[in-house]
Amino acid sequence: MESFNTSSIKAKSHSWIMSLILFAFVVRVRDGLPLSASTDFEHNRELQERKQQLRTISKTLAFIPEKAAVKGQDLNIYLVTSEGVSYMSVCHCSVPITMAFCFLEDLRWEFTACYNHNVVSLADRPYPFLEFDCTIQKLKQQYNHKGGPALEVTLAEVQEELRLRPPQILNLEEVELTNGSANGHVEQSATSGQNIKLEPVTALGILSLVLNIMCASLNVIRGVHLIEYTFQDDYDGAWNVVAFLVAFLCSMLQCHLYVFHSRLKTAKSLSLLSAIIICNLFLHGMRNAWQIAFHIGVASLSTVLILRRKVLDRSNDCGV
Repeated sequence: MESFNTSSIKAKSHSWIMSLILFAFVVRVRDGLPLSASTDFEHNRELQERKQQLRTISKTLAFIPEKAAVKGQDLNIYLVTSEGVSYMSVCHCSVPITMAFCFLEDLRWEFTACYNHNVVSLADRPYPFLEFDCTIQKLKQQYNHKGGPALEVTLAEVQEELRLRPPQILNLEEVELTNGSANGHVEQSATSGQNIKLEPVTALGILSLVLNIMCASLNVIRGVHLIEYTFQDDYDGAWNVVAFLVAFLCSMLQCHLYVFHSRLKTAKSLSLLSAIIICNLFLHGMRNAWQIAFHIGVASLSTVLILRRKVLDRSNDCGV
């Protein structure tokens, strides 16, 4: 278990320019209703992405363990669920996991001290407790500028709890699928993902689709043309036919992956790229170096665009 030393954090806190805990979010579990959130003063792309992911997670809290985390490039998400309310935060990756969950425990204690279960249950509009932001800001200041909790006993309890029950690391693609299932789209989401909206297709995306269809057409034409000569003369060229047809199929599947949402998108797109590269290298006797480079280049561009096209956030931002 990762250890946390309060004195060392305090010694280093003055040298940190950016905040360690950037954003906090309080949500009702049963319906994902946002109850309160902190006002963030740092605006960067990854923080906005993490806030969108928080809203996606809030729709599937009934299927998520009490303690969980989502790892990012520079920012991580941590959450704790208790008594029908989930407390979430976006923290810099340098924040020790013990400190992050200690902050959430303090946040939980403060929220339950201000609002009882009945008040939370009767809330019928988003962000009914925005005044709680003042308390969140005080907690953030305590952790960002003073190095963490004031009581060592709180830290020790959180460390022991995390040792006994470590948080589950969430996969966001699975969370998005669960979100579709929770809204009655189990079959469609599990197959084609057509009920999950993606970001708009870009001009470069349209170009990659056109080039992919061109490559697929060239492959199927060459493959069908070879079939006649292969089976009339000898079967030595049968593997060339297979390579052309496999490359055709992979190019069409790349188009499908770009247009529609799919589970395990990363693994599928990289597998298709690998298959296209192998097929074209196998066909080195049928194509020159420039043709092979063109087909591999188109497949590589498609793969990058597939991985960069994200799920469109369907929830309202509600001004936070």
